[in-house]
Amino acid sequence: MSTDKAPRGERGDNRDDRGPKGRNHGRGRDFRGRDDRGSRNGRGDRRRDEREPRGDRDRRGGGRDPRGRDDRRGGGGDRRGGRDDRRGGRPPHKGPDRRKQASGGPGHRGRKDERVKNEAQLSRTAQERLRALRKDYEPGDEERRDTDRDTYNDVPGGIRLQKALAGAGVASRRASEEMIAEGRVSVDGETVRRFGARVDPEKSEIRVDGMRVVTAPDKLYFALNKPRGVVSTMWDPQGRPTLGDFAGQTSERIFHVGRLDTETEGLILLTNDGDLANRLTHPRYKVVKTYVAKVPGPVPRHVERRARQGVELDDGPVEVDSFRVVDDAEPKAMVEIRLHEGRKHIVRRLMEELGHPVSDLARTQVGPVGLNALKPGTMRALTAQEVSELYQSADL
Repeated sequence: MSTDKAPRGERGDNRDDRGPKGRNHGRGRDFRGRDDRGSRNGRGDRRRDEREPRGDRDRRGGGRDPRGRDDRRGGGGDRRGGRDDRRGGRPPHKGPDRRKQASGGPGHRGRKDERVKNEAQLSRTAQERLRALRKDYEPGDEERRDTDRDTYNDVPGGIRLQKALAGAGVASRRASEEMIAEGRVSVDGETVRRFGARVDPEKSEIRVDGMRVVTAPDKLYFALNKPRGVVSTMWDPQGRPTLGDFAGQTSERIFHVGRLDTETEGLILLTNDGDLANRLTHPRYKVVKTYVAKVPGPVPRHVERRARQGVELDDGPVEVDSFRVVDDAEPKAMVEIRLHEGRKHIVRRLMEELGHPVSDLARTQVGPVGLNALKPGTMRALTAQEVSELYQSADL
């Protein structure tokens, strides 16, 4: 290429000679995308053909260095849009990198901190909504199931496992999550360790430490201390006092588990759980009921031995689970009898056969559930622990 000098604006067909003195103010580029202005001493064209050592080019500021920085040998530049066209490059970036901010860089953290600080400026309604969203959000819900931790298949449309446990009164959500993480919770026979596992509270069999947890929201369980003279039914056509008079209004229809004689007072369970009620009353499952009877005293030791060995009645033998004398004062003694049968008048007939007829009788316990301090004529809801223990005693 000839190095003869030509008038400015006639050196090449691809040069833009519209600017003064043949200079292009930031717009003129040849077909190779290079800036045509060159340097003030006319070395722009020669630098394209004469291959100089890299060190010489760098010392003179020509071209780009290995890191892609532009040489600033040219004159003015076009600053529109923040671009520097003096050598076709871009100026060093001094402001915050938006790409880094979008990907979680320092600028992103700054905006997040600013957002958190400004939450106090939200309205009370917005703050309550934000708290509700955070409370319901569980990171595990959107994540894929971790097959290394458990193999339980979520129930479509179910609720979170910890929410079901908290709703059943087992523990708070945080405590329920700790139990799940420790591997103490199983669903349908499989140990679950994921917080976001979905269950059906009405159909899923949930257990904590091997004990059944009833999570169905419509299941009701009550303990009633039946007074003497009350009929063990929810309604009586003769107008006598019934259990329904003490149960009051409930969200679901409930029924009594077993019966007590009209003259017998004490604990009777009320529920709408048919499976549990059937097992609690069936002798095959051997759920023990405890009675305290007042009989003529003193009670000889041979009476205790005979009761433990079994007594033959008109409708068959009866075997007690335990028999002990609580108070052997004269003229009245107090005995405690534990048995799993529920035949009519079973305790009264047993003691009459032993020669100590009952004058007062009360049932104090059904399985693991006791009267405790429950006053006659009052009712209380069973705790989640008591319901679980009832299920365990009935092999459910």
